[in-house]
Amino acid sequence: MIAILDYGAGNLRSVQNTLEAIGCEYSLVRDAAGLRRASKILLPGVGHFGQMMRALDQMEVRDALKERIAEGVPFLGICLGLQALFEGSEEAPEERGLGIFEGIVQRFPAHARVPHMGWDELQLRGESFLVARAVSPGASPFVYFAHSYYAPEGEYASALCTYEVPFTAALEVGNVYGVQFHPEKSGAVGQAIVRTFVEC
Repeated sequence: MIAILDYGAGNLRSVQNTLEAIGCEYSLVRDAAGLRRASKILLPGVGHFGQMMRALDQMEVRDALKERIAEGVPFLGICLGLQALFEGSEEAPEERGLGIFEGIVQRFPAHARVPHMGWDELQLRGESFLVARAVSPGASPFVYFAHSYYAPEGEYASALCTYEVPFTAALEVGNVYGVQFHPEKSGAVGQAIVRTFVEC
C-alpha cells in the first residue's frame, strides 16, 4: 500500500490527482498505524516548516516515520516534505526536523526575490534513479518550484537548481527520496518522476 501522509497540506489534492492519473492506488493515512502498514510513504508539503512539524507531532507520527525509513520503506518528500528530512529550518528554529540528514534548511539571501516561484531548470548530478529515468539522456528538465527556503548543496543531492545560490532540488540516498519542486505541477516530467517512485 502506498500511503500519503495527510497532515493537511495544501497540495494534497494535486498529489492525489497525479497518482490517479498514473493509475496508482493509494491510501491517505493520519496515524502511526497507517504508516506501519505502508509499503511506500509519500509526504507532500507546502507552507510553514514549523506548522508542518507541529502537525506531525500532534498526530504522533514522527517516530513511526523515522522507524519506517530506517527499515528501508521507500519514502518521497515533496517540497516541505523534503525539508522535513533535515535537522531543522531557519523558518522555525524552535522546531526539530526528522534529522534523517544533517544540516539546516536556509532562507534565500536577503536580496533574493522570494518565493522562488515558477519553472526552473534541473542540473542532474551523477546517477539519479528518480529523475534520470524520467527524462531523456543528457536533458536538463524544467520543473515547477514554489519555496522561500532551501536545502543546501550536499552529497545527498541528485539534482541541483540555482536561484541566487545553488541548492538541492532533488535528493536520494538508499530508500529516501526528496524533491524541492512540485512534481504534481511539473507536467509530464513530474508525472514520470512520481511513476518512477511508485514503481521502485
